[in-house]
Amino acid sequence: MLIHRRLTLTAASLLVGLALAGCGKQESAAPAAASAPPPAAAPRVLVVGTDAAYTPFESQNEKGEVVGFDIDVVKAVAQKAGIEVKFVNTPWEGIFNTLELGDRDLLVSAITITPERRQTMDFSQPYFEARQLIAVKSDSAVTKFDDIKKLKVGVQNGTTGDEVVGKLLGKSSTDIKRFESTPLALKELEAGGVQAVVADNGVVAHYLANNPGGGFKTVSDAGFSTEQYGIAVKKGNAELLAKIDKGLADIKADGTYAKIYASHFGAESK
Repeated sequence: MLIHRRLTLTAASLLVGLALAGCGKQESAAPAAASAPPPAAAPRVLVVGTDAAYTPFESQNEKGEVVGFDIDVVKAVAQKAGIEVKFVNTPWEGIFNTLELGDRDLLVSAITITPERRQTMDFSQPYFEARQLIAVKSDSAVTKFDDIKKLKVGVQNGTTGDEVVGKLLGKSSTDIKRFESTPLALKELEAGGVQAVVADNGVVAHYLANNPGGGFKTVSDAGFSTEQYGIAVKKGNAELLAKIDKGLADIKADGTYAKIYASHFGAESK
């Protein structure tokens, strides 16, 4: 009887042990599923600073949007380069500081490339060649810059036109009329208040294309030096500069640049 009980207890113990072993196997953790890789970060939108007060290069439309030749060029370049941009109206005074401080990633604002500016920022390849043009009435006898010496001349205050006319006529000459914008000077030419206007070719060409009834003609002079406009980036940002240069080359190669030029100035770039 005692032996039988022990056998019974032993058998019972084995059954309990097997049961527990079975439960343990069922409760073992399943292999952990491989975690999904984290989503890629969205590309950062680059901030473009521009002083939107220089038609047709940059200005604000009735909706407050920044528009213009420079804006269209940078948009096309950005598309080719695979980058996203947004434009922020930035006053000219201090615009270069925003680049240095990192508040702007690039600048486009009819900025002339100069040796002095190259010391503190880097520039793309030139995207526009600016030179001075003389605008006069269609019946004017003016054929060269020296011919305006005895005329009343309109210029935009603080521009290259103001500088060159000041050297020719004398900076304090009463025959120089200074205006806040080139279109205002050209309106004065149309009204007869001045006999000539000297200003950047792009601004003059845009005005004449949009005011065909003004009765103007333009006169160029070989003595006028040319200026190259470039897109500025922070000094040393070689990666961004390379993307911009590649984008510029692409839009010039496929005809996009010529179409943009024609839409603002009435003729394709030469």
